[in-house]
Amino acid sequence: YRYFPWEYFLDAAVRHGLSRIELWAAAPHFLVEDSGHAEVRRVMADLKSRGLALVCFTPEQCVYPVNIAAKEKRLRERSVRYFEKSIALAADFGCPLLLVTSGLGYFSEEPTEAWKRSRDALEHLARRAGRADVTLALEPLRTDESNLVNNLPTLVRMLREVSSPALKGMIDTIPMALAGETIEDYRAALGADLVHIHFVDGKPRGHLAWGDGVLPLAHYLQTLRDMSYAG
Repeated sequence: YRYFPWEYFLDAAVRHGLSRIELWAAAPHFLVEDSGHAEVRRVMADLKSRGLALVCFTPEQCVYPVNIAAKEKRLRERSVRYFEKSIALAADFGCPLLLVTSGLGYFSEEPTEAWKRSRDALEHLARRAGRADVTLALEPLRTDESNLVNNLPTLVRMLREVSSPALKGMIDTIPMALAGETIEDYRAALGADLVHIHFVDGKPRGHLAWGDGVLPLAHYLQTLRDMSYAG
């Protein structure tokens, strides 16, 4: 929907019977760096007029130069400030979740130091989020996107090391499938700390419309029903 106006996206959500949305925050719809109270009020008014609610605020962090684990101090500090503002915006929205990722280190180096930089940044952001009554949902990325948190074991490790009630886990069905993992695995490992899901189809790579890929979506849905997932 980034190829269509903001209002087109919202009207499509209503047309397809949705009552809640996740806001991907990027140009042209909502650019974090250029947004403040006025933009938040505009978005909230647009949602309210259509009977929609915002359940997750997701600032772009995979395409833009945002990397909380960056080796370069200037880039790393810029990225942390970006998420600090994102937390403030999520609080202004009254949105319960802010999606975050671990960032990445250089693929030509051992990830040990990058892991520490990511953990330190997430500890800082979790403290900030906790004070703002916002929960950070940490999303694993594909192995071509990150060499830090990219499967369930690394997700669990990061959650354990940060050890904050404001940082919890989530599923993206694409990296989950690529890692050979299941929703049952995530539920067993995270329990009530599984707070969000990106439910998308793939082959198994890619982010495709439901039915355009090969993932067992019906089984995924039944699993979520069986475990009474309500997020």
